[in-house]
Amino acid sequence: MKNLLIFLIFSVLMFSCNNSKNKEYSALVNKQDTNKHPGKKLMETNCYTCHSPSASQEDRIGPPMIAIKKHYLNDDTTKEQFIAAMQSWIKNPNAEDAKMFGAVKRFGVMPKQAFPEETIKQIADYMYDFEIDQPEWFESHFNEEKGNHNGKGKGKGNRKGKGQGKGMQKQQAQTNFDTLTYGERGLKYALSTKAVLGKNLMGTIQKKGTLEALVFCNEKAYPLTDSMSVLHNAEIKRVSDKPRNQNNQANEKELTYINSFKNDIKNNREPKPIIDKIDNKVQVYYPITTNSMCLQCHGKPEQDVKKPILEKIEFLYPKDKALGYNVNEVRGIWSVTFND
Repeated sequence: MKNLLIFLIFSVLMFSCNNSKNKEYSALVNKQDTNKHPGKKLMETNCYTCHSPSASQEDRIGPPMIAIKKHYLNDDTTKEQFIAAMQSWIKNPNAEDAKMFGAVKRFGVMPKQAFPEETIKQIADYMYDFEIDQPEWFESHFNEEKGNHNGKGKGKGNRKGKGQGKGMQKQQAQTNFDTLTYGERGLKYALSTKAVLGKNLMGTIQKKGTLEALVFCNEKAYPLTDSMSVLHNAEIKRVSDKPRNQNNQANEKELTYINSFKNDIKNNREPKPIIDKIDNKVQVYYPITTNSMCLQCHGKPEQDVKKPILEKIEFLYPKDKALGYNVNEVRGIWSVTFND
């Protein structure tokens, strides 16, 4: 009897140990699958300027991606329906078709942007199948918004990865950039700088209007970019073939890369970072493209850019060349240089 009891205890311990190892292995495999999915990087590249999970609740210019997922997805939504809904909204964002009325009221309708259909499909596919990063404040905010304090809001649960576990890896801002490939590292530096500039610029437009946004760009864009260069221990620049500030004129090599990215956009290809390695320095380049909000200051004169804005541009930038753009055109590139 004593031997039988010992055997049973030993069996229970072995089962618990194996079960724990299986769970750890499953979690590791799931994390690897998540990182391999192309939609993850596409979402971080194309969406996080406005929808970052690392921005505070008060200091945002758009809802986090997890909020979009929860408003568009419930237990009856198929992947095909979810992808179709994302495609429809991105192609024609408007207040009448919005599902996030609170977000539209606070942030306005998102600017229209021209993304390749395959890019939207991959992002939506990733959102549907995997847990995505959420701000620490989001869960309580969402439950309060839905009038549900039991933690069972729309899109909760574990089916098809729609839930949002609390033990997940935290925000993008906590990534150890030194462990990334050169292209990913340079892109992260550029996108984090873009997020800071975009947050401040769009916040100024929303609160004070386009004229004040021009003043912001004139006075604050360089200091903010420089501060991000210091933060990342890298040289971060924006250059263009048609600069507004003449200090941003692209050199011969950069002009070649700008034309390469223009060709990608023209052929509906998702652009990838260009990497140069010179001695012990790494240089990474990535395009800056226009959306409908950009056209307020960079579109066609008198049509997109109103007369008071044109007059302010002429006053602040007498040699300006950065007009006449349409949506989804390459306005310049990020140039990021860091030590090997």
